[in-house]
Amino acid sequence: MVDNFAVADLPDEVIGFKYPLPNLARSLKQRNTKIVAFGSSSTAGTRQVVPFPAYLELMLRNEFGTEMTSAFGKRMINVINRGVGGEEASTQLPRMQSDVIGEAPALVIWQVGTNAVFRNTVPEFAFEKVFAAIVEGLHRLSKLPIDVILMDSQYATAVVTPEKKPLSEAMVKRISELAEVAGVDVFRRYALMERWHIAMRELVDPADDLALHMSDWATRNVTDALFNQIKRMVNAADAT
Repeated sequence: MVDNFAVADLPDEVIGFKYPLPNLARSLKQRNTKIVAFGSSSTAGTRQVVPFPAYLELMLRNEFGTEMTSAFGKRMINVINRGVGGEEASTQLPRMQSDVIGEAPALVIWQVGTNAVFRNTVPEFAFEKVFAAIVEGLHRLSKLPIDVILMDSQYATAVVTPEKKPLSEAMVKRISELAEVAGVDVFRRYALMERWHIAMRELVDPADDLALHMSDWATRNVTDALFNQIKRMVNAADAT
């Protein structure tokens, strides 16, 4: 196992966010804060692996939810899990209104890209359909007081085979470009996991015959990196 791995090695040049999170920062000063995690199986959770929204909620509550105020006591911070295994941006878009916008969150973390690579022969997951759905989804969210983080693919055996790796690299590159055009942050999960340079068996759920889904260890450490960037950009928003 890799319990002594230097998880603090999470450099900003790999995963650093560019844009502050003003809507989240504003919400965290109120009684209730809602964040929606929108995605597929690594959002929803698989088997015995606790998904990242649960870890993130705990981290955010410990960081921002413990302060007592005279107006309302401790803050309540909820990360609402709207992940559905096997989906992709092109099949998530139809439920964005009900599952995301309807919740009126301060922040949306939209996890995309992996299934388009893994199931690239499925017509609904054609790259251009996925990219068009991301553009449309970001456009809808841009009209609302909601901060957005796009989370790209995981680095896992099933999507880094000689056949799949070029597709993965093309996918994460395009996700980053779309985020830049939209002016939203992108969490570069693929680059982060690849940079760890540890055995793939530590990154992939050992119970997953597909060798696609992240291990509990990887999920916890990916969430730690995500949390630290969120905290940094909340503080940046407060400083402006």
